[in-house]
Amino acid sequence: MASPGNLKTSSSELDLDRPNIEDYLPSGSSIHEPRGKLRLRDLLDVTPTLTEAAGAIIDDSFTRCFKSNPPEPWNWNIYLFPLWCFGVLVRYLILFPARILVLTIGWIIFLSSFALVHSMLKGHDALRKKLERLLVELICSFFVASWTGVVKYHGPRPSIRPKQVFVANHTSMIDFIVLEQMTAFAVIMQKHPGWVGLLQSTILESVGCIWFNRSEAKDREIVAKKLRDHVQGTDNNPLLIFPEGTCVNNHYTVMFKKGAFELGCTVCPIAIKYNKIFVDAFWNSRKQSFTKHLLQLMTSWAVVCDVWYLEPQTLKPGETPIEFAERVRDIISARAGLKKVPWDGYLKYSRPSPKHREGKQRSFAELVLQRLEEK
Repeated sequence: MASPGNLKTSSSELDLDRPNIEDYLPSGSSIHEPRGKLRLRDLLDVTPTLTEAAGAIIDDSFTRCFKSNPPEPWNWNIYLFPLWCFGVLVRYLILFPARILVLTIGWIIFLSSFALVHSMLKGHDALRKKLERLLVELICSFFVASWTGVVKYHGPRPSIRPKQVFVANHTSMIDFIVLEQMTAFAVIMQKHPGWVGLLQSTILESVGCIWFNRSEAKDREIVAKKLRDHVQGTDNNPLLIFPEGTCVNNHYTVMFKKGAFELGCTVCPIAIKYNKIFVDAFWNSRKQSFTKHLLQLMTSWAVVCDVWYLEPQTLKPGETPIEFAERVRDIISARAGLKKVPWDGYLKYSRPSPKHREGKQRSFAELVLQRLEEK
């Protein structure tokens, strides 16, 4: 094995999407193999499967999209550690109880008002919908206050118009709360279990939200029809879609699904960028429940983020919905400073099929045997 000094290094960070295997292999001048022996470099030269696998192991840009990157600890010496301990006491014994109180008061106000409006204004749909929108915005504002949310909005506030859809990059379910406190969007979102699912099926349906189950193929057709019907309505709440389909860690954007871009309406991009100075707002739903995620936010100093309402976009002549989706993703990524990666976010929920693995294994074995015969 070659020593570290014999490995090639690069002064700049490697491209996450195109890992260079050659940078991790011994140089030809530093190692001398007897003729006739099969070397690792020979295998890599003739085996695309091995090259692909080694590249994935060395630098997997797909899994990096869904990893939380904790900040470096700053309480590393005897002077800083007491300050850190004092901060923990303030956050957990003062801020957290105060935030629980704020959120409790918010829920009491919201539930009592919502029940009153919903029951007493059944014959006055226009007024009832308007008040329900305001109440949903109000409870979302209480949620943001419970994190000491510092949110800066850029651009004109969205308005209710037919034939328009808003799309945004997706970091956590709190994206919806951050946007909802300014405008009562109707959102399309994965159906969740527990208390979150209860809120989805009761309160949030009042603003026209649409839910889906990604494991059921029939849901896709039903949801697509509901989307088309919703954007045609003149009094419906603005429709908000997270076209990535899953939460990404606010450093990258994965491929946008084309559903929002083939509705034949104006697409209004929204870019969201969280500042990790106090807490990482990324929600890894496979490792953390939403309740724990909220507790993490409520025991931090603050949630800081910027929201940009960007210029509306329409489908250009000759442009396909997939190209349209990529163009909007470019706009959002550039504004929020996110890196684009060519991955489908749904791969996060699936595993390669046995047939695919066996095919790769057969191809690899045949090429290795062929190379051995040549030697």
